[in-house]
Amino acid sequence: MNIFKEIMRDNIGRIGFFGVLLVLIFGILAPFIAPHSPTEMFTNDLLSSPSGQFIFGTDEYGYDVFSRVVYGARVSMYVGVVSVAIASIIGSLLGLIAGYFGGWIDNIIMRFMDILFAFPSILLALAIVSVLGTELINTIISIGIVMTPVFTRTVRAAVISVKSKEFITSAVSIGIKDSRIIFKHVLPNVMAPFIVQMTLSLSSAILVEASLSFLGLGIQPPDPSWGSMLNLSRKYMELAPWTAIFPAVAIIFTILSFNLLGDSLRDILDPKLKI
Repeated sequence: MNIFKEIMRDNIGRIGFFGVLLVLIFGILAPFIAPHSPTEMFTNDLLSSPSGQFIFGTDEYGYDVFSRVVYGARVSMYVGVVSVAIASIIGSLLGLIAGYFGGWIDNIIMRFMDILFAFPSILLALAIVSVLGTELINTIISIGIVMTPVFTRTVRAAVISVKSKEFITSAVSIGIKDSRIIFKHVLPNVMAPFIVQMTLSLSSAILVEASLSFLGLGIQPPDPSWGSMLNLSRKYMELAPWTAIFPAVAIIFTILSFNLLGDSLRDILDPKLKI
């Protein structure tokens, strides 16, 4: 199956794909797209409304809002991708082990995941960042920990389903090593739900990062972050609404794009939904 062609045939998937692609382009090409440095202060143009010079206006410090929104895409995508990569690697390994071996190993792993699941994502991330500190790497680690249980459960459920198949039973009966069965036969057959979960988790990770930054525990000013931009704009929303509108729209657009792409991938990769 050509997944890309299937996405292009689906209206929802097409919208999500091009939305994600647009955010990626803005993030990667931020130095070429942004007209100003995100930390350059125009002290003579504080809270200037959108104009030809500043198409999204300026904030209370004289920062160009458009430039900070563009560079904010780079920060959000970087944090989202790296944290989800950490969560997906750790979570999928734990899910593979728990689902394949079962028994007490499964119980220990899943009870620990249940403990993490008992906390709302943002509260758990807040607790971890409060302990580790507000550096960028700590934000990434906290989001990675928060996202790990989702991957563990997703992969474990898929492994349990695949493990009952005849080709796995045959491989076990002829004495093939467990490690070879897991990585050669089981893992390729659980990639579909894994890919879908990665796409959906990226939107969650970006939202958690924005929430942490909004609360002052994520990316710290003057570094650009959509969440911190919203936080700083609270006092000027009536006087200069553009300082809040544009970063909010960027967050909504990015999360919606990832969710639409994830929903489309789920429909394409899950054969049960086509029955």
